[in-house]
Amino acid sequence: MLDNGVVGFFEEPVTLKSGRRSHWYVNWRTVSGDAYLTDRLADFLIDFAADKGWNPDAFFGVPEGASKLGIVSTMKLAKASPDFAPGRFGLPMGRGRPKEHGDPADRLFLTQPRGRTVVVEDVTTTGGSLVEALGGLKQTDAHVVAAVGLTSRMMLRDDGSSVSDAVEAAGASYFAMSEASEFLPAAYGRLKPGREIGEAIEEEFAEYGEAPLELL
Repeated sequence: MLDNGVVGFFEEPVTLKSGRRSHWYVNWRTVSGDAYLTDRLADFLIDFAADKGWNPDAFFGVPEGASKLGIVSTMKLAKASPDFAPGRFGLPMGRGRPKEHGDPADRLFLTQPRGRTVVVEDVTTTGGSLVEALGGLKQTDAHVVAAVGLTSRMMLRDDGSSVSDAVEAAGASYFAMSEASEFLPAAYGRLKPGREIGEAIEEEFAEYGEAPLELL
């Protein structure tokens, strides 16, 4: 994350999809646009699932941030399987924008997930996109074994609940492969965006964070 520009800081705050303003970002598109880095990230995701004992048949990337990773990870998982054969593994992919007609499930998917499925999101702030994706998957034959965020910004939702709470209410367990408290201090120390930005980020966590964060 630190070596490939996934994490950075804004001099002026930007508005996130959640509607909140922030001086820091996590942008996994810097990785998803690179074949080598996506291949390595897929290996990390597959290993993460193996360590948890999930034994998935597929990874489904939440459109559109994790779509590429879901497809690459599923392909690598399938090709490494001893029972890689026609009809055994699907390649699920969701639509970035639902179709206006057709079967309800087909309106949401180019290819529907099936079997044991790990749902993957790139970044979770309040978890809205992930919860929405889980709702759509209830219309398919997929058995969701877990929901994974590549990165958790570790922010509470407007009602005071966590992303984990919201995902659990949608019928899945949430796991993060990286959390803000793990990498933000290192990124701040490396990139040195200045004390004013550090104070603003600490204030953001004091107001919205799952726990306070110290950078200064």
